[in-house]
Amino acid sequence: MTNRQIPTKEEVDSYLKDTNWGRWGDNGSAGALNLIDNKKRIEATKLVKTGRTVSLSRPLPVTPAGDNPKPAQHYMHKESRANNGGAAMDYYGVFYHGTATTHIDALCHVWNENGMWDGKNPDEVIGFSGANYGTVDDWKDGILTRGILLDVPKYRNSSYVTLDNPVHGWELQDIAKSQNIEIQPGDAVFVYSGRDKYASENGGRWGTPEGRPGLHASCLPFVKENDISILGWDMMDAAPNEYDVPWSVHGVIFAYGVALVDNSYLEDLSRVCDEENRYEFMLTLNPLFVKGGTGSPANPIAIF
Repeated sequence: MTNRQIPTKEEVDSYLKDTNWGRWGDNGSAGALNLIDNKKRIEATKLVKTGRTVSLSRPLPVTPAGDNPKPAQHYMHKESRANNGGAAMDYYGVFYHGTATTHIDALCHVWNENGMWDGKNPDEVIGFSGANYGTVDDWKDGILTRGILLDVPKYRNSSYVTLDNPVHGWELQDIAKSQNIEIQPGDAVFVYSGRDKYASENGGRWGTPEGRPGLHASCLPFVKENDISILGWDMMDAAPNEYDVPWSVHGVIFAYGVALVDNSYLEDLSRVCDEENRYEFMLTLNPLFVKGGTGSPANPIAIF
């Protein structure tokens, strides 16, 4: 990225209009995950050297909190069986979109005034029993690709990203260069911003009614120009945005067909990348097979 100026309203609008609509033709419903082909998957497996694994998921958030107004449900059941046996079973229920549950966003999840991903009309796509385009079941065969961590606190020599200093697109490019990483088409890029350390010093919350720290709208060209397939993050879009758009960086969903992994837990990944002295790994992620779903709770795994 050559432009290091904070973009104007007109420029941000242009980022969201410079779309990938129609790019993948009849396979468009899967979006940028079309960039992950068999060759890409095989190349990703070659990144496994030690077999060390790291989960990028938070625990199922069952406790109500400011950032978890609709807590997940986990109910236990225990019963007796014949011949002095027994069994334990449990029920899970989760309204996973939001700022608490680690999940992957499908391409039918959000839109703006110009439409949904691939120019679809939400009134024609979204129904009571599910959506019919850009749904999570397009990825039912699982996701395996090269994963990258961009460690913003390490680059800034700070503990976390702050509200008054969001992450910009040119900074992400600089971080990749500093980590000796060349981003390649189809990569899953995870941006670590220090959410949990921020929360521990701010009353347990990383967002307030005044706003939340995170990635600035200037990151939109970074995602498109690098042909990223998945963007994962712990802090998500900086809010509120100053551009009067309903979605800033979340706009990569409907503009570029990029999947988001919201509420990723990246503290452990940051530590392991430092210990392994590398910031690339094989990533696996298997969404639930939900026909017409707008996404899925997820447990992404980094393998070194």
